[in-house]
Parts: sequence; C-alpha cells; structure tokens
Amino acid sequence: MLTRNGRWSAGALVLAAWIPCASVSFGFQDVDQAVAAVAELLRTEQDVPADRTDTKNVNEFEHFMRLRRDSRNRPIALETSVTRYRGVNAEGKPFTVDLIGVVHIGEKEYFEALNRHFSQYEALLYELVAPEGTRVPQGGRSAAESANPLAALQLGMKSVLGLEFQLDHIDYHQENFVHADMSPEEFFESMKNNEESIGKMLLKAMGQGMAQQSQGGGPSDAELLLSLFSSNRELKMRRAFAEQMRQIEGGMAIFEGKDGSTIITHRNAKAFEILRRELDAGKTRIGVFYGAGHLPDMQQRLLNDFRMQRGGQFWLTAWNMRDPERPNRSR
Repeated sequence: MLTRNGRWSAGALVLAAWIPCASVSFGFQDVDQAVAAVAELLRTEQDVPADRTDTKNVNEFEHFMRLRRDSRNRPIALETSVTRYRGVNAEGKPFTVDLIGVVHIGEKEYFEALNRHFSQYEALLYELVAPEGTRVPQGGRSAAESANPLAALQLGMKSVLGLEFQLDHIDYHQENFVHADMSPEEFFESMKNNEESIGKMLLKAMGQGMAQQSQGGGPSDAELLLSLFSSNRELKMRRAFAEQMRQIEGGMAIFEGKDGSTIITHRNAKAFEILRRELDAGKTRIGVFYGAGHLPDMQQRLLNDFRMQRGGQFWLTAWNMRDPERPNRSR
C-alpha cells in the first residue's frame, strides 16, 4: 500500500504526462473534473486497485520508447523513436509513413529537434482532441490556461524535473500540419458508448502506478525525499520518475473499455481515417506525430490494414539523465 506521498507522485505524473494534448480543447470544466477526481481519490482512505501492467504491451512498446542505462544500471536517457514504414499504392507508386513517438514532457532541445524534423513531410498528422481548425497558441499557454489547476500541476512537474511541455514548444502552425484526432464531442461520445469515464481512467492509471511501485518499478517515498534534497535535484528526480513514465506510456492498454479504448483504439482509428484520406490525395511522405503509447496499435494497423513493411528507425533523447561532466582539475 502506498503512502499519501506515493499516491500524489503517481497521480501527478499521470496527469502531467497524459492530459497535455487534450487539455487545450477539453475546456476548464472537463479538465477541472479530472483534477477533482484525482483530488477526491487522494483524500479517500480506500485503497486504489493495483492493476498490473500488461508485459506483452510493454515489450512491444520498447520499439517506440526506451530507457537507456549505464554500466551501473542507472538511467541515462529516456528516448523516443521515429520509425519508417514502406508501402506501394494501387498505382504501384511507393510511399512512406513515419510513426513519430513523443513523450509529452521533455527537454526544450527535444521539441526543437522534432520541429526541424517535421519539415520533410508532405503531411504531418498530429494528435489534439479539439474541434477542427483549432490552433495551439504559439509561445505557450494563454493567461486563462495558466490559471487552470491542471496548469499549476504541470508547472510544478516542470519545475521539479527541469523539463518542458510539448504544447509550449511544438510549432503547430507549420503548413504541412494536419489535425488527425477526435473533437471533444466525438471523444466523450466514444467514452459514453464504450462505458468509460475520466474518473475510471484515472483510477486505473493510479492503480497502475501503485502496482509499479510495489514491483519496484517506480520511485519510493524515500527515493523521492532523497532526490528533493540532492545537490542535483533535477537529475535525481528524472531518474526516480523515468521508469514510471516509461511504464505509464507502455501500459496504455489498461484503459480499455467495453470495446477497446477511446484514448488509444478509437482515436487511432480516427487518425488513420485521416491517413487514408491523405494517401488517397496522392501524398507519399507522411508523418504521424502521436504519444508513444499509441504506436504499438498504429504499427499493427500499418502492417495489417495498409500492407506496409517496417523500414529504418532512429532515436531522439527526450530526457537526458547523464551525470554532468566534471571539469578537469589542474594539479
């Protein structure tokens, strides 16, 4: 059983990691309901069910997000991949689709590298639960968004980990960007039909975090306390949370409802309707920019439904956790 500090750490990471790409458009009421659900959960004395992470899904997920370690088994980098898939259309013309995974909390340089990479695509499909035509403000949140309780939580995580948030640094105004996600109305209708709710998803996520900690997959209260008082707090806190972040993204299958899950299965289906539309329009170089937790399901859709074959891959560092180089001391 986790202490209250452990519950807060798990809940904070879940909210900070998952909601950013939805919070722009859900509106204050819906996001506040999510925050209130977690707050109520943290106040109650009742134990949260500790769902176990699906090992098969986590293993498949290693193709899209990985945690690199040094010879002493310490985390030194949390990385996401860009993976290419090749196909041939009905006219015999080759085309490529790149799955570009992202972790929503990362270093500024990570998001800048992604911005530069996006220019090569004829169409860059991106996730954002928002009405069609919504534009993410350039340069970060508006004053109204910054006053939201979720923003305060995210700013706290940003400060503790020394990282940045995706929506503050990705340039969504590039001409090749194509919205490929549900509207809020579609999202909540899908949840209703699938017998899901924000509260249920947060409970499952909290349970997953508790299971990870009980299995040694997350930071203990002692580790967090030591990290907070370390001379290099940001590095220690990143290392404490890195495994939990990877497990949260890799264990997204826990959110499944009656028929798959809205957050993964149904949103991916909507994204690939847009992918089919862009391919039918003659595009041959397409990128799909989504949270890394979506990519195992997307890969299966490309292999099975689009008859594509996997090609090359490269990795980007989202969190650098190497020890800082010490200056040489003169004798």
